[in-house]
Amino acid sequence: MVGMIWAVAFDWADGLIARGMSGRNEMQGKFGAQLDVLIDIVSYGVTPAILIACYGGFEVEFLTVALFLLFASALRLSYFSVFGLSGGSHYTGLALDNNNIFLAFIFIFEGWIGESFSMILLLLSLLIAVLNISQIKTPKLSSNPINVYLLGSYTVLITCFFYWKQSNQI
Repeated sequence: MVGMIWAVAFDWADGLIARGMSGRNEMQGKFGAQLDVLIDIVSYGVTPAILIACYGGFEVEFLTVALFLLFASALRLSYFSVFGLSGGSHYTGLALDNNNIFLAFIFIFEGWIGESFSMILLLLSLLIAVLNISQIKTPKLSSNPINVYLLGSYTVLITCFFYWKQSNQI
């Protein structure tokens, strides 16, 4: 969980840094954009899918949702690569970085929910995948420095929480 939320923080930070760099030529920008897509599918598609599959002990329903999330992530990234931002400031579909943000948040409640957590995880993961490929318009949060600071705070809080949770297990 901690690595997944840090992936979002570094992704947002590197985007701000790349856009702020002077002297970048067009080819370097295109290369960086393609590299970003590769990192996004691994961070926000493959990693959450592996988490879900492993959490469910590779049972059929967990594998099915994990694969659906992975396929939805690939479709979402392909759509964005072709069409870009809607109106210059909004994504079509839920941006993939939200997958990690929501999953980290969901896992905060794992110990308190009990046995029904598995079903809640499946349903919420399925919902996230559907939202990834939906036609909803969501703002690009990472371009606003205030949101980057909020994500940084969230990242530190999530890290501290999961460290505390792990250190208090017997």
